[in-house]
Amino acid sequence: MSITRRDLLKTATAGFLLKLLPTDAWAVGQVRFVDVRLWPADDYTRVTLEHEGPLKYKFFLVDNPHRMVVDILDMRLDKTLKELTSRLKADDPYVQQIRVGQFDANTVRIVFDLKAPVRPEIFNIDPVATYQNRFVVDFYPQKPADPLMALVNKPEESATVEPSTKEDEIARAIRMAEGQGSGKVAKTPAVADKPVDKTPEKTPEKLADKSADKHIEKPAKGLEVKRVITVAIDPGHGGEDPGAVGNSGSYEKHVVLSIGKLLKEEIDGMPGMRAMLTRNGDFFVPLGTRVQKARSVNADLFVSIHADAFVKPTASGSSVFVLSERGASSTAAKWLANKENSSDLIGGVNIKGADNQLAKVLLDLSTTAQINDSIKLASAVLGKIGKIHRLHKAEVEQAGFAVLKAPDIPSILVETAFISNPEEEKKLNDPDHQKKIAQAIAAGIAQYFAKNPPVARRLT
Repeated sequence: MSITRRDLLKTATAGFLLKLLPTDAWAVGQVRFVDVRLWPADDYTRVTLEHEGPLKYKFFLVDNPHRMVVDILDMRLDKTLKELTSRLKADDPYVQQIRVGQFDANTVRIVFDLKAPVRPEIFNIDPVATYQNRFVVDFYPQKPADPLMALVNKPEESATVEPSTKEDEIARAIRMAEGQGSGKVAKTPAVADKPVDKTPEKTPEKLADKSADKHIEKPAKGLEVKRVITVAIDPGHGGEDPGAVGNSGSYEKHVVLSIGKLLKEEIDGMPGMRAMLTRNGDFFVPLGTRVQKARSVNADLFVSIHADAFVKPTASGSSVFVLSERGASSTAAKWLANKENSSDLIGGVNIKGADNQLAKVLLDLSTTAQINDSIKLASAVLGKIGKIHRLHKAEVEQAGFAVLKAPDIPSILVETAFISNPEEEKKLNDPDHQKKIAQAIAAGIAQYFAKNPPVARRLT
């Protein structure tokens, strides 16, 4: 085979270029991007670059206009990284545009054009579960939104009504949650006019206790008392953390978000009650942040919703869990708690920025009183769920779930069903069944408050 002048020229040019390029530029073979993902949310936008091999970078912010520049060192631009620009959605709250290009022979530059000033966090996550190395960029607003603003549109209600009217409101809420007609009920007579029921639950002593609770609901003279019950609904997993995956490919994170939104509708429709979601879209929220969100809105209850998997596809039924400080109530409960508590590792938490002191305080302040109230709530919810779906266990279970460690909020974790069970996976994807689950949980919450009225908060 003869060699032409053109072939010789190509060879010479290639050799000349090799000498010009820094040696490190060809270390690109050590780093390979396997996927790029964007997770926009009101709270923050996350950019995830999943890769093989070590990754070196530097970044800086630019004003007028607001931009963030990330330089990835010792690599050449590849097809996967180019796809990052197409992953951006027009309604992203923080990122306007993404540009990716080869800045110099051994540097790839990513420019994020921003819609407003941000507080960025950049960190790496080691391989875990099905993920390889992840390079994460989180865009947080410089001025975080007030968490109470989302609840402002629902006015404070029925705090200054007479005790007997409050009973009517709660009775109506229970009927509405259970789907029994319009929810209109006849006015309940005052407690003093009622015949005393001699059953253990309605002894004179119990009625006296109830009367005392109602007395707290009355406005104090000279003070304005406003009271509305706030329920924090926590759809598990999200974003980088898919949760359990069913045999047909259903993601737990999608199923529980749908149920969570339906539960919010149920609670918002109840008189004197409102709900907030710890996440309202497909994005990751660390376990500690979920608890902080509930506390920031002065939540009266915290309800975490899941649809987990087990090692055997035959496992079935619904369960309700509360926190335990003395160990799990069963081996399965311990296994499940350990699995749920690994969510931060899978979802991706900036370990350097984690407030370990806060985690310790939450653990230390988890009181017996909170657990006792949580058990009452869990029992009410479990009883209602048992009417529409088979129970995995007929009693409330306990384990050391990190997400249930708010020291001052009764908290439960509802395993709606096993997504690993083919029959239950099908039900979990059925909108009608999702609605029934939401109604059952709401009915249990209403029943809990009927027996355990919240103490009024005084606003000066």
